[in-house]
Amino acid sequence: MAVSRAGAKGMAKRKKAGGKARKTETRRPKSSGRLPAVRAMEAALAGVAHDIRTPLTGIVALAELLSASDLGTRERGWADAIKSGADHLAQIVTLLVDAVRADAKGLVIREEPFSPRLLAESVGEALAARAGNKSVAAEIFIGEMPALVTGDALRLRAALENLADNAVKFTREGSVRFDTTVTKAVRARMRLTFTFTDTGIGLAPADVKRLFKPFAQANEDVARRYGGAGLGLVFVRRIARAMGGDLTVASKPGKGSTFTLTALVKPAKAVSSDAATAPGGTPSSLTILCAEDNPYGRVVMNTILKELGHRADFVESGQAAVKAAAQGGYDAVLMDVALPDIDGLEATRRIQALPGKAGQVPVIGISGRGGPDHERAARAAGMNFYLTKPVSPSRLAEALAMIAARLRA
Repeated sequence: MAVSRAGAKGMAKRKKAGGKARKTETRRPKSSGRLPAVRAMEAALAGVAHDIRTPLTGIVALAELLSASDLGTRERGWADAIKSGADHLAQIVTLLVDAVRADAKGLVIREEPFSPRLLAESVGEALAARAGNKSVAAEIFIGEMPALVTGDALRLRAALENLADNAVKFTREGSVRFDTTVTKAVRARMRLTFTFTDTGIGLAPADVKRLFKPFAQANEDVARRYGGAGLGLVFVRRIARAMGGDLTVASKPGKGSTFTLTALVKPAKAVSSDAATAPGGTPSSLTILCAEDNPYGRVVMNTILKELGHRADFVESGQAAVKAAAQGGYDAVLMDVALPDIDGLEATRRIQALPGKAGQVPVIGISGRGGPDHERAARAAGMNFYLTKPVSPSRLAEALAMIAARLRA
């Protein structure tokens, strides 16, 4: 479009006179529009995470039970590979959602009771399984660990699994080693230290610096030979620092690497020595009410609970759960948060409001959303435990063992 000289002068004058105000006006839509875009992305990722975690719940749980059963060496290797792959997918989902949320809000760490020894043993088993598939020797040394602590077990395990995966990934021959220690820290906390040492390719100092830049590999040769998005260690360090610790690396080219992750946790009162019982070894049989609307989810959960030695009754809605709980006779309730009619939170509130023993039954919340806001809402509703999908049978066994111990007390 042609503009006359006079018109151009007028436009220039108006621009000069009102340029400052115009700049402010053009910036506002950008900044105000970014927040809704971020929220929309978070909502989309949360939805994707929920869809992915639904089948992963069954895959991880059944693979864990299969690994604990009487299998031949070859079949056990297959079961371990299935579980390892499903675990890794679950960690990718968690880290992806954390990446977006942390960019906008900062990473908020959850506080829940867990057994650091069981967590370390699980990581060690996964490391040994990965190493065995490459004919690399694996050495696991788990020192004295507290019976029970409180912290973010989900993210801590995701971080450790990432380090274990890298240790094997970059080691063609030789060995990988996993060590754990615990020391006292300030304010009655404990410092958990996890060390992964490998005899792999090693790194030069310049390459080490690049490790903690998003979407960057150590160098082009590593990216070409080993692949990966270059995001894992960025989020592992973010998790460690959010938990009051850090992630450090010592490495030499051709000599291998040592990654050390530290995290601060609070001591938790252990209800009994068997409060952290692995799948298949829960000491007391419980009668459990399970609210789950997904048919596949009911089959999987029933399989897990039977394997743990418990008996379960299933309902498909929140209202049905309240009605069944009111009749009494249950030692615990497994409550899916996402249910038709009333959700699991409202159902829990109504159960807690029931008179007598029926209103005192412990409730274990199960959800595909692991954000701190969701957990706080669950706790406020009266849930005693909050497990995120995919639910590990060992973590569920820990919660049920704690309930059993309280019933015996």
